[in-house]
Amino acid sequence: MSQTSSTKVREQPEKRGVMLTLADFFSKVVQRYLPDPLAIAIILTILSVVLALTVGRSNPLEIIEYWGGGFWDLLAFGMQVVLIILTGFLLAKTPVVDKLLTRLARLPKGNLSAIVLIVILTGVASWLQWGFGLIIGTIIAQKVAANVRTLHYPLAIASAYSGFVVYGMGISATIPLLINTEGHYLQEQMGIVGLEQTVFHPVILITTLFTLVSMPFVLALMHPKNPDKVVLIDPKVLEIDKSTGLDSADKPFGQRINESPVLGIAAGLLGLSYSVVYFVGGGSIDLNSVNFLFLMLAFLLFGRPSNFIAAVAEGVKTVGGVIVQYPFYAGIMAILVGSGLVVTFSEIFAAISSPLTLPLFTFLSAGAINLLVPSGGGQFAVQGPVVIEAAHAIDANAAATAMAVSVGDQWTNMLQPFFLLPVLALSKLKLTDVLGYTIMMLFYTGIIFSVSMLVYAWVMPLP
Repeated sequence: MSQTSSTKVREQPEKRGVMLTLADFFSKVVQRYLPDPLAIAIILTILSVVLALTVGRSNPLEIIEYWGGGFWDLLAFGMQVVLIILTGFLLAKTPVVDKLLTRLARLPKGNLSAIVLIVILTGVASWLQWGFGLIIGTIIAQKVAANVRTLHYPLAIASAYSGFVVYGMGISATIPLLINTEGHYLQEQMGIVGLEQTVFHPVILITTLFTLVSMPFVLALMHPKNPDKVVLIDPKVLEIDKSTGLDSADKPFGQRINESPVLGIAAGLLGLSYSVVYFVGGGSIDLNSVNFLFLMLAFLLFGRPSNFIAAVAEGVKTVGGVIVQYPFYAGIMAILVGSGLVVTFSEIFAAISSPLTLPLFTFLSAGAINLLVPSGGGQFAVQGPVVIEAAHAIDANAAATAMAVSVGDQWTNMLQPFFLLPVLALSKLKLTDVLGYTIMMLFYTGIIFSVSMLVYAWVMPLP
């Protein structure tokens, strides 16, 4: 880690245990061989074309038509995902939330309590709104590390990102909300799946709770024992530009209107009023209702339109990849469906699975696919039609199978660096500073989630 972002004290090299040695190995493999997400999307497109030619027996002209015709099929869905990330970022940047985090950061007095607070707060925030949790976790980790001056800063950031591992089981998770949204692209195959079958199912809730409660103690075991090996946060990381512009008396009328909190508060209250009417009237929790609620909350908490739009300008930097990549995933989905590859792959899944093991195998395969398609929504566009068709073929529960994709997607984010990028940008750390710790959490949560998927499939009713 660069000396500008942290304070290091090192005198002698410290021998690493088996866990950290293994973590270093995986970190080097990922850094050396894993390309950028956009490159992966293009590679998967080419692979889909090759498979459609060889396995699907489609001709080149048909494949081109499948791809081009389906390229924009996920345009609305992609915009919904963009807003999930953006509204979460906005909420985490509001002054009210920042002050609350500052107060909470003063509570821990030792390393263990600090890690517990970071993991629990990040996990709860991610469960509510995963874009919010991703950003707020990094901010609280920084504030806690500044308060607890014995806390290893890279481990604090890794703890925050580890709390993010439950987002796929939360109320803003893309896949559960998608299949609970009227008109979703697999509705003919599986209908509308209520959240009581997915994120609010007792097995999923217990899995979420156990994961968040147990992880801090595992992470605490990885804290350096030698004080000389502890990397402390550099206070400069938390410095905020407090420069001001013109005095209010010197500002033009239009600028004073832009900076009036009345407009933002009015828009926020109007939106929240609608949300209350909507939910009281029996409206469902879907992608649109969640995005609307959090967007209006951001308006209300920012107040001033000028501050809101400045935060938006900063936040859009985190969603550029989604905007460009989702059309490619839509094209891949169109090739898989049009060429018949969906049926072929589903037959393979059906052949090796039973109704009780399909969610487990789906979870494991989803974890592997997430390393190449680091987006729950984009991944489900590719994998969803395959596993749902397989579920129908062997009379497995389609809701449990779809949820297994969401759990698998969240799981290997502990290894996949895509969602770590905004965390690293805020924390001023390098990938190698934190990935070793998150890979250890990959192994730990993998055991929890595997057992959970078996129990989940066992208790869910079969068709």
